[in-house]
Amino acid sequence: MQQTTPLLEVQNLQVSFKVRDGEVQAVRDVSFHVHAGEAVAIVGESGCGKSVTAQSIMRLLPTPPSFVKNGKLLFKGRDLLRLKEKEMQSIRGKEIGMIFQDPMTSLNPTMTVGKQIAEVLRRHQKVGLHQAKQQAIEMLQLVGIPNAASRYAQYPHEFSGGMRQRAMIAIALACQPALLIADEPTTALDVTIQAQILCVMKDLQHKFNTSIILITHDLGIVADLCDRVIVMYAGKIVETGTKWEIFKNPQHPYTRGLLRSLPRLDQAKDEPLVAIHGTPPDLLKPPAGCGFFARCEHAMQICKEVEPNPTALSESHISRCWKLHPLAKEVVV
Repeated sequence: MQQTTPLLEVQNLQVSFKVRDGEVQAVRDVSFHVHAGEAVAIVGESGCGKSVTAQSIMRLLPTPPSFVKNGKLLFKGRDLLRLKEKEMQSIRGKEIGMIFQDPMTSLNPTMTVGKQIAEVLRRHQKVGLHQAKQQAIEMLQLVGIPNAASRYAQYPHEFSGGMRQRAMIAIALACQPALLIADEPTTALDVTIQAQILCVMKDLQHKFNTSIILITHDLGIVADLCDRVIVMYAGKIVETGTKWEIFKNPQHPYTRGLLRSLPRLDQAKDEPLVAIHGTPPDLLKPPAGCGFFARCEHAMQICKEVEPNPTALSESHISRCWKLHPLAKEVVV
């Protein structure tokens, strides 16, 4: 990507939740950027902070129990954390769209799908009822829903799972936002429908020059859709780079573990998948050093005691691991 001013800059974001037993440090000093027209994936297992990061950008987390301890969310130069709720309402849907994980719980069951798309258009573009309806039908056609005019008047329960997800994409992109956040958009869909949804997202990204933040644990989707990859673990970014750098030359043991756990076409039938043993750390009491220490086969004593600094492997490839230190022994992969 050409080095222009990023559309979105997340700077040193820290998000916690107050619970009975203390403070869950869900996101711990996360920084990244997204350029216009770029697709960036945030990957990692459940509980690593992916969705909390995404919902923080949209300011959708309930307060309390959540609170932002530190950081900035610069979108087109404006810090979203400093905006009033009314100002955020003018950004949500218009400038930043979001596709949620489960469309059945995200769509309003009492409103027709068409009216839910038209509502976004009428709110943000100030168009009349007839024009909003026509634009909503066009959006349904764009996301590949057949007989869009008749589908406009149907309710979410009358749509299949894949069609509901297409409808969510239509709502999110109705106002042609500059940034689309997709939180596990293909979860619970079969592989054929997943491929169709990804194709729709890629086509619309190119049509509208929309930037995408894709939250997922499916690295196959990442390889197909995204330009860059951010790997999160225990609320922190442990590695980031282009998709080719992450897939061809992963440097953090956690990233390698994720890739080893995936089935490959060149893999022998009797060759077992390699799981990452153990569980993530308790973020009520985060470890002082590397969060992956207890599960890492290459762990050293310093990994337990001191958090590793980021090591730049190229202009775009950065990893946090003590094994990358010049004094560490070489790791044989």
